[in-house]
Amino acid sequence: MKPDPNLIWIISMMFLAQLVSFYLVQDLEWKWVLFWSYVFGSTINNSITTSIHEISHNFPFGNRRALWNRWFGIFANLPLGVPFSVSYKRYHRDHHRYLGVGGLDVDIPTDFEGWFFCTTFRKFVWITFQPLFVILRPLVINPKPITSLEIINTVTQIIFDIIVYYVFGVKSLVYMLAASLLGLGLHPIAGHFISEHYMFLKGHETYSYYGPLNLLTFNLGYHNEHHDFPNIPGKNLPLVRKIAAEYYDKLPQHTSWIKLLYDFMTDDTLSPYTRVKRLQKGK
Repeated sequence: MKPDPNLIWIISMMFLAQLVSFYLVQDLEWKWVLFWSYVFGSTINNSITTSIHEISHNFPFGNRRALWNRWFGIFANLPLGVPFSVSYKRYHRDHHRYLGVGGLDVDIPTDFEGWFFCTTFRKFVWITFQPLFVILRPLVINPKPITSLEIINTVTQIIFDIIVYYVFGVKSLVYMLAASLLGLGLHPIAGHFISEHYMFLKGHETYSYYGPLNLLTFNLGYHNEHHDFPNIPGKNLPLVRKIAAEYYDKLPQHTSWIKLLYDFMTDDTLSPYTRVKRLQKGK
């Protein structure tokens, strides 16, 4: 349980990679802008969102410099095009503390999502536009007063988006926003949104994935390990599994995020309702 300062350099390099991408796509045909947005940009932006998860746990600078992590999260957020980091920190804390509790854990889909997105096509639409539901769901389930850091996050992001538009042009701006929408929607890496807590087997609420895509998600696939030890950075979660193999190896696990997305869409027994939802006790 200690900081991982290597995250500072890794995240900074991903930021620079996206800046180079903005330059390279500015004169491409639209079809190639969207192609590279899905093939490359979406992969980077998905990885950036998982790095923001690491930042929300104060791993880059440690708990003693918590505010440094918030500023760094605002910086890491820039290539996504949409302000996200500061609010994510506030709600992700509730996710760990009140896992599955209705009205507190905004990772639980709304009743409308569970009722409407119940067919293969509708689940396809739901997964494709999942980033929009992730952003809007907190406003419905558990709205919180806006903080000064969230305002700074938003203003900084708007300024960055304007700079991208004026320096690189509209194609680079579309590339950036499309990369976030596509990367967090119908994308192999985005399978982690479904794999983490959707109950594919009755009685098992949280699942781990130990495949190669962990290299792009800071080992977020080690999700049982992460919820057991949320103060251990992603790079050390494989060590947790190794030390306690007798506990983790016998648990149900996912072997492919791509297959998981296909199964979720085509299996009539699976939907946004396939979650453990607990009653909120007390105030």
